[in-house]
Amino acid sequence: MNNYTVVVVDDHVLLAQALSSLVNSFNSFNASYLCCNGRDLLDKLENENKLPDIILMDVKMPILNGIETTRILKEKYPEIKVLALSVENEEETIIKMLKAGAKGYILKDVEKNELYTGLLELMNTGFYHTKEVSTILINSLNGKSDKIVLKDREIEFLKWVCEELTYKEIAQKMFLSPKTIDGYRDALFEKLQTRSRTGLVMYAIRHKIVEV
Repeated sequence: MNNYTVVVVDDHVLLAQALSSLVNSFNSFNASYLCCNGRDLLDKLENENKLPDIILMDVKMPILNGIETTRILKEKYPEIKVLALSVENEEETIIKMLKAGAKGYILKDVEKNELYTGLLELMNTGFYHTKEVSTILINSLNGKSDKIVLKDREIEFLKWVCEELTYKEIAQKMFLSPKTIDGYRDALFEKLQTRSRTGLVMYAIRHKIVEV
């Protein structure tokens, strides 16, 4: 069985150390080192002969935060998988991390087993999906998503959803009424079997409707 390397990036030293110990307790994973912010991580990566497989990335950090760091990693080290681990559960923050290039997003209050599952799925499938988007991702992996046919305006709506715009602003961009936009949203919620904007963004990313 492969032994995957993980780097923990978190400005809370005690938490970072606890996460490192937790990762080391998992079969097939070991924590290489800790970093206190994004700049610290990038400096260390420049001097590494072997890059880590996964980076457990906090979102809010001083000097260089998780979103900015993930965006840089995507450009310089696209082979590294970023798993966001944060107390932030705001939909806007999750969307920003996914657009920056994170392959998964979980909250810091998860159970030990869920973190282990997340790491395994990240290496096995390339993504870690939450329960609310699991149906979309499973359908995609099984090739069933081909049965979902999106109209041109639905695709256009999905692209705007991935931007930092309110639904009212999307309505203005598409020259439609807010009520019509609500209709597009609700129809896609049902068609794609999701209940949130995050689920729509994940679908758009998985099916390359938007580039990340």
